[in-house]
Amino acid sequence: MNVTVNGEGREVPANQTLAELIARHTDAHSGVAVAVDGEVVPRAAWPGHALGEGAAIEILTAVQGG
Repeated sequence: MNVTVNGEGREVPANQTLAELIARHTDAHSGVAVAVDGEVVPRAAWPGHALGEGAAIEILTAVQGG
């Protein structure tokens, strides 16, 4: 299945959940926000959120610094 993650096309398994995709993208355990097709998905919903063909996923990670 093809999806777009942060503007880049990717092929992922057809049954992959949002939580699995995020785990492959970042190892951060906090400070992560995700939107699928322009809608923010709450962290509690990640494990059960199935991805669809052509989904546009934006993964944002908070970074500290100055």
